[in-house]
Amino acid sequence: MTAIAELAAETDRSLMIVEDDKPFLERLSRAMETRGFTVTSCESVSDGLEHIGKSAPAFAVVDLRLGDGNGLDVVAALKQQRPDARAIVLTGYGNIATAVTAVKMGAVDYLSKPADADDVVAALLASGTETSQPPANPMSADRVRWEHIQRIYELCNRNVSETARRLNMHRRTLQRILAKRAPR
Repeated sequence: MTAIAELAAETDRSLMIVEDDKPFLERLSRAMETRGFTVTSCESVSDGLEHIGKSAPAFAVVDLRLGDGNGLDVVAALKQQRPDARAIVLTGYGNIATAVTAVKMGAVDYLSKPADADDVVAALLASGTETSQPPANPMSADRVRWEHIQRIYELCNRNVSETARRLNMHRRTLQRILAKRAPR
């Protein structure tokens, strides 16, 4: 990268977030704006591709599985339109094969949901030579479990019986978990 391109990359803080989980999208958008990014929110692959066609951002945070397709299509289109762009992939369905595919398609990192905004910023701004540090204050296993249950509950349109069936747990057990506050 030339010195001019590096300077432009430093001053261009345009960020596109492609995420179909609306509450998470809104939280992450607000958090990234407070960290100095100019955020554009997209809720689908088609929205993301349309935005890239108009103005390719310097940074992107893309969910892997979206309602209308695969987020890797957005990453590939971004890299084709703007090769110096830095994209990371977020997913709740992490596995090694999709992580490798994401990196091959041009993503600079691959994070599991729920991801902290500081982790997202660190991944977006990290240079290629440094290794990412483990989070200083990681979520507890109980919190990760609670977040997963809440996500499935929302995906099932807040239907307790359907959520319990999909999580392979007793309905009453799920109701007790949902009635409690989130663990720290």
